[in-house]
Amino acid sequence: MKGNKLCLCFLLAAGVGLGAHAQNKITAPMKDVNQVIDNTLDSLNVARSARPVSGSSRKGDNPVLFLVGNSTMRTGTLGNGNNGQWGWGYFEHEYFDENKITVENHALGGTSSRTFYNRLWPDVLKGVRKGDWVIIELGHNDNGPYDSGRARASIPGIGKDSLNVTIKETGAKETVYTYGEYMRRFIHDVKKKGAHPILMSLTPRNAWEDADSTIITRVNQTFGLWAKQVAKKERIPFIDLNDISARKFEKFGKEKVKYMFYLDRIHTSAFGARVNAESAAEGIRNYKGLELARYLKPVEKDTVTGATRKKGNPVLFTVGDSTVKNADKDENGMWGWGSVIHELFDTERISVENHAKAGRSARTYLDEGRWDKIYHALQPGDFVLIQFGHNDAGDINTGKARAELPGSGNESKVFKMEKTGSYQVVYSFGWYLRKFIMDVKEKGAVPIVLSHTPRNKFDNGEIERNTSSFGKWTREAAEATGAYFIDLNKISGDKLQDMGYNQGLRVVGAYFNHDHTHTSLKGARMNARSIADGLKATDCPLKDFLK
Repeated sequence: MKGNKLCLCFLLAAGVGLGAHAQNKITAPMKDVNQVIDNTLDSLNVARSARPVSGSSRKGDNPVLFLVGNSTMRTGTLGNGNNGQWGWGYFEHEYFDENKITVENHALGGTSSRTFYNRLWPDVLKGVRKGDWVIIELGHNDNGPYDSGRARASIPGIGKDSLNVTIKETGAKETVYTYGEYMRRFIHDVKKKGAHPILMSLTPRNAWEDADSTIITRVNQTFGLWAKQVAKKERIPFIDLNDISARKFEKFGKEKVKYMFYLDRIHTSAFGARVNAESAAEGIRNYKGLELARYLKPVEKDTVTGATRKKGNPVLFTVGDSTVKNADKDENGMWGWGSVIHELFDTERISVENHAKAGRSARTYLDEGRWDKIYHALQPGDFVLIQFGHNDAGDINTGKARAELPGSGNESKVFKMEKTGSYQVVYSFGWYLRKFIMDVKEKGAVPIVLSHTPRNKFDNGEIERNTSSFGKWTREAAEATGAYFIDLNKISGDKLQDMGYNQGLRVVGAYFNHDHTHTSLKGARMNARSIADGLKATDCPLKDFLK
């Protein structure tokens, strides 16, 4: 038959496998080696109603950036993270100036280059105008059978081969093309509209070269290579998203990369999706002469965090809640220990920055982007004192919505937030501490975690301890990651216990202000000294900077 077209039923009847090269020269479909089941494409009507109407975000005559892809770009039919998985397309708009360009995520989980082109692309193409941009990242699902089940495989490679198939379940007839041919068709359709196509390689998976390897497995011999080859021949930009994100993952290390994904090795958590979105923006920004880069927001630089750094000297960052940083102004007001601990250090050799925030839990400190500022400011040899626990109990998705799951394990659960209606994966208290610790170590800095400050609460003459809850979980997080641990709750608690026993509870009250949790200046200084006492009992190099 002309053009190497062969009927699949003929091949099967003749006993010739699709991997045979003699008669048909049609390569067998790629195997689904990841064994990840994605049943997103269950209803095209639901999928179409869940995704935006093509071009509907356009502001005046501004261009639109259309995103075309699969579940790594938009996870689930709704794409709202209700299963704990997120695609990078959800966050990509954050990198663009939406007064100049809008971003529309038209990706759909479960689609291959073949199924997206045949079923969804016509609707997307309707909204594309001259001057628009279209990013295409497909290939994760271009495997499995040609003619049954999901029937979504494309022929491997970039050649002109094609194959006539009859879908077993429906009897529908279809011509299947190579992956490269579908990419070419996307490109030609976009160009006919006067718009600008860009090909991207697939997002990386949590897959390493081998058990001991520190190298993420690339797709540079399959879809990455084919997309690059097609882009070169068609003279359009190709951005190796796979490599950009994989390089970051390799710096993170295997433990951190685990939480870049959720439930499997392909679909990203919000953390991983944000990494890929950032990588896509970086690829656009760094591609020489790419006009789309003009629509990106300027890269914001934090000029505050780490600003006290003196050349050659480390910085001590303090992170936590109101017991670490409060108003810290009036001598008779409420104080956090992070605002006075510098008094105990030789500030000619180390600077101290208090970045705690009242009312924050470990989770909300991370969610609000406060931790990211510390992370980006860290340099080798720096130190971070981390103390949470006062605000980490209570409501998870209602009210103040700041609590984590109790414990220090790997538990997680998806919650719908009452105030916003959005979905969020919430982890255990210890998980957040382990994340902070891993991030600090990744930067070559030294993490020290503290059990939270004691409260002015006594029962039958015994001060309340946290040894069975947050103190225990903090210790476990430190032990699991090899971080330094200072039992501040015990050290200061013992001091207050002794005062209460020998001098009366009224004396203890002088160390607090306003309530049983927040400390006075006197109490803040006591807690700072307790931290110094705890440091001296360790081999932590931070103690060498004490006066």
